[in-house]
Amino acid sequence: MELSSFKGRIMGSSLAFWCPLLHLLLLVLVMCAQGIAGRKLTEEQLETTHKLMKPMDQKIQAHHSSSHMDHMDPSHMIFFTIKDLKVGKTMPVYFPKRDPSKSPRLLPRSQADSIPFSSKQLPHLLEFFSFSKDSHQAKAMEDTIGQCEIEPIKGETKFCPTSLESMLDFTRSMLGPNTRFTAVATAHLTNSTTLFQNYTILKEPKEIFAPKMVACHSMPYPYAVFYCHSQQSVNKVYKVELGGEDGDRVDAVAVCHLDTSDWSPDHASFSVLRIKPGTSPVCHFFPADNLVWVPTSTSV
Repeated sequence: MELSSFKGRIMGSSLAFWCPLLHLLLLVLVMCAQGIAGRKLTEEQLETTHKLMKPMDQKIQAHHSSSHMDHMDPSHMIFFTIKDLKVGKTMPVYFPKRDPSKSPRLLPRSQADSIPFSSKQLPHLLEFFSFSKDSHQAKAMEDTIGQCEIEPIKGETKFCPTSLESMLDFTRSMLGPNTRFTAVATAHLTNSTTLFQNYTILKEPKEIFAPKMVACHSMPYPYAVFYCHSQQSVNKVYKVELGGEDGDRVDAVAVCHLDTSDWSPDHASFSVLRIKPGTSPVCHFFPADNLVWVPTSTSV
């Protein structure tokens, strides 16, 4: 079909059919937030997604004025070491907040597969979505497609699903065709607009035993696109209850990568933690709109 024939359906059609299915297969607050209504990338969404260009929150910066973290991008403050997973540990963490009503929708495969997803087709896609080639939205789309087209690192299998079905197919191929699986995700237990603050671990972190896992990270795009990947190296998945200094409560999902020897030395985690590839496990928290797929028997 012609690309243009789907424009009205993508931007304006409802998701009445998909929400019940998402409710059964995914965490409701995560995936239904992705599927409320089709919208273009807004300036507000891009501002939240691309905090890489924002200076550090002054309150946290003052609190850590004697640290190298003064000059760290706040959106990089999701990394920690496995030794930090203990009750009472306090660390600065960045949790992006997104308005579900402005989140891009997750398309059915029949629609998603009919839309090109390629850097070679970017000019046509920008015209299709009515984005100027110099706009923030165009840059976000270019970056997302570029990340999805980069070759995976050694021992990694990656895929960027643009539909629920393709995400489930990829997860099934990674975890095993006969494996039952479910998704775990970070949940904010309080409403807050604070993106970056000090959090303290309130309870003993609970490990989710998962010999294999698939992590899916939401990407900025006019409709829902996820960067999903699975690694051969050993990883550990945890649920961590956090309390923020502003009173926030977060039931966070964290993953610890035990072998980082094949990671690029330029990876942000090494700068934050002041370590080198392969010298120490690297852990990080997931924002609420990301998913970690694990076998059902290992979920919590």
